[in-house]
Amino acid sequence: MPKRVDHEQRRRQIGEALLRIASTRGLQSATMREVAAEAGVSLRLVQYYFHTKEQLLLAALAYLAEQLTARVSASIRALGPVTSRTVVYGTLTAVVPTDEESVRLTRAYTGFYTLVFSEPEMAERHGAAYPDKLESLLAKHIAAAQEAGEVAEDVDPALTAAALLALTNGLGSSVLGGQRNGAAALRILNDQLGRLFRDQDQGRENQDPLPVRATP
Repeated sequence: MPKRVDHEQRRRQIGEALLRIASTRGLQSATMREVAAEAGVSLRLVQYYFHTKEQLLLAALAYLAEQLTARVSASIRALGPVTSRTVVYGTLTAVVPTDEESVRLTRAYTGFYTLVFSEPEMAERHGAAYPDKLESLLAKHIAAAQEAGEVAEDVDPALTAAALLALTNGLGSSVLGGQRNGAAALRILNDQLGRLFRDQDQGRENQDPLPVRATP
């Protein structure tokens, strides 16, 4: 009897091969043939599942979003009871590259957005979907914390969410570029978060506001 093929598993195998290329060599010169070689399958098979490179890029980006979402969820759970404050802390600290997994995720996203923003049409169609969702999530929880009295009344949740996400992305780039290590980046991020949630951090000036992971 012929072996039954798990098509979703095969698609994921190919998509994750592209993620490995994105996190190590970048995507500017990545070809379908190179992805096939990385996945250990034929070029014809890659083309069977993904008719165009854009289809492959979008599928791989969805897999990357799944991985980041899983990391963020684990980070939030590790901080204790789920509150708006732990969601904001857990989400942003999970994005900072502090270990092998987060470095790989950050490099892969950098590879994607370097490619996407160099191709205006693709950027317009797909470039900002995940960051926009993340900003909206952060703004929602900052607003909820504000209603609970944990954040000052004069804070603009949307602007603050955008600023914190921009800071986190910048810190990630500074870690990848060797300017600082993950622990230093987390100290900077936690300092800003501590100022936002200042009512929760009184008397803790010399401590990290919430537990953070150490760099390897």
